[in-house]
Amino acid sequence: MNNRFFTIIKGGKANHRRGIINTPNGVINTPVFMPVGTLGPVKTTTPAELRSLGAEIILNNTYHLYLRPGVEIIQNAGGLHKFTSWDGPILTDSGGFQFYSLGALRKITDEGISFQSHIDGSKHFFSPETVIDIQSAFGSDIVMPLDVCLSSPSDYQSTRRAGNLTVDWVERSIKRFNSIDTTSQQSALFGIVQGGTYSDLRREYAQRLSEHDLPGYSIGGLAVGEDKELMWEMVAITNEILPKDKPRYLMGVGTPADIIRAVALGIDMFDCVMPTRNARNGTVFTHSGRLVIKGAKFARDNNPIEEDCNCLACRRFSRSYIRHLLNVNEILGLRLTTIHNLYFYLNLMREIRESIENDSFPEFMSGFLSQFEENC
Repeated sequence: MNNRFFTIIKGGKANHRRGIINTPNGVINTPVFMPVGTLGPVKTTTPAELRSLGAEIILNNTYHLYLRPGVEIIQNAGGLHKFTSWDGPILTDSGGFQFYSLGALRKITDEGISFQSHIDGSKHFFSPETVIDIQSAFGSDIVMPLDVCLSSPSDYQSTRRAGNLTVDWVERSIKRFNSIDTTSQQSALFGIVQGGTYSDLRREYAQRLSEHDLPGYSIGGLAVGEDKELMWEMVAITNEILPKDKPRYLMGVGTPADIIRAVALGIDMFDCVMPTRNARNGTVFTHSGRLVIKGAKFARDNNPIEEDCNCLACRRFSRSYIRHLLNVNEILGLRLTTIHNLYFYLNLMREIRESIENDSFPEFMSGFLSQFEENC
């Protein structure tokens, strides 16, 4: 199964698969984890470091970059790639989750979303067309349409309204996207399936969006407070309907255990702030679970964060020293924990891809989860 944008190179009766996404700025091997660079950079790292860790694509945030530094400044620099000095693919989200977080500072109508800046209170308006125009100016490789994200639980009628609006806005986004000059149209517009935790709504919106034959599809509105088993049920239901030959992106997920379970259900793309945010709070990931490395028990621990890890932090520094750096607020401590966590996530994706290629993914998944979750 393949098309111009996405090619499945290993996949059989099971849902998990190994693929390749082709973009103007490089090839992406899937399943893939996208480090989050909300304001441009992935916090505390340089583009060269991200490349050395194995990152092939990063996620930037439309809402935040629209507010600061602004579209004109990014356009003047030649687009996001030149502005940030990241030469690989960039996915830009639409701001839907940020509007969900703004609460009373935003108002949703059929036309779009009116909102106040969380920075200075200034008033703005995003329509589906505006969001496409902004991401086109950025030069994004993968573009997300404006959507309506709700908290969980949300009542059925609110969820239906949000889902219907999202589908309407995707259709408006498609029209705007197709009207843009073809020189900018090497990018790919994804659809976003909403529907909360209602199986009939998930099926309906997945079916409606599938009829548009978009390059890829994302599953939104999950990991916002619902029970994990219910989340997996919604992912499975949605994946049953979404086209099998298109990449599927589970937005905002998640823990290493979440990622490997989602791969088993047929998800190809992931993003989450968890590795970088946890790193800045002094928590690191290992195959044996999480370690709160700022804890007193590591004060005299001269071992690396994880044995046999090939990241810079583990090759050169001890738990004791990294704990010291964090506790005296040295920036190097934040950098080292971030480097380790990103390496852990990106290396996990390499291991997942290799296990799929070697027809050993179920065994790899079982072994990883039994070791990781036992200590979480």
